[in-house]
Amino acid sequence: MMSVPCQTVHVDSPTEQRNPRTVDIDLMSTMGILGAINAEDRRVPDAVAAVLPQLARAVDYAVEALRGGGRVHYVGAGTSGRLATLDAAELVPTFNVPGDWFIAHHAGGEKALRQAVENAEDDADAGAAEIAGSVRQGDFVLGLAASGRTPYVLGALAEASRIGAHTGLVSANPRAAQPVGVDVLIAVATGPEAIAGSTRMKAGTAQKLILTAFSSATMIKLGKTYSNLMVSMRATNAKLRGRTIRILQEATGMTMADCSDALTEAGGDLKVALVHLLSGCDVTRSAEALSAAGGHVRKALDSLHLRAG
Repeated sequence: MMSVPCQTVHVDSPTEQRNPRTVDIDLMSTMGILGAINAEDRRVPDAVAAVLPQLARAVDYAVEALRGGGRVHYVGAGTSGRLATLDAAELVPTFNVPGDWFIAHHAGGEKALRQAVENAEDDADAGAAEIAGSVRQGDFVLGLAASGRTPYVLGALAEASRIGAHTGLVSANPRAAQPVGVDVLIAVATGPEAIAGSTRMKAGTAQKLILTAFSSATMIKLGKTYSNLMVSMRATNAKLRGRTIRILQEATGMTMADCSDALTEAGGDLKVALVHLLSGCDVTRSAEALSAAGGHVRKALDSLHLRAG
């Protein structure tokens, strides 16, 4: 028998309202249902576009934290926590960053990634305790809560602020007040869901778009790309080694053989191979220039060209 929580909370959020455009969704054909959901989904990118100034502030906080030796933390429950965990996991192979640069904290722990853990999101003290054990002054903590009021998330953000970390909150509830101590509020007006209260739909899509843009922009600012190419990726298998050679070809216009030889000479380091090919300097000087430039390919190239001039 399903247990009933002893407490009841009525959330004042647009995501909990009935959507007038989908009240007959259960009477529609399969194509009608899919069309109605798709029509709602198409509203999400514009809603995200409206909060880009706030998202930019969050990116700048994250860049500041990582440049200063700190870390970025995601905090969420349910769909929010699962999406955050996915984003954090994908950054290591995509951008070859340390595994502890982005850390996801999910209400209920690892078990809750696969199934609901009763009352986990309602425990503000658990959120605070999770943060107290892992966040340091100078970190950036980004909470995600569709309602804007999830106790686990707000408890975590309050503790992070007390410690001295910058904080941000992503929600789909513009009505919710900005919690005390939160530096940047990113409230996306996604409106009523196609199925009332199902925040895994538009609210979840908005969170996915925001997380992807947030982490990707942070990586770009930290020099993990050259142009729009993933030059920091790790070639951990044959497919990815092939991709690194294609990236070198795209960036330099050189032959596959030349790029393959350069990658081998650089010990598999795509950035070193790229600077070597574009500058004409040997791999040792290329690696030194990259190190001095903090891993930024363009800055390394500029420094080599200046020295050559």
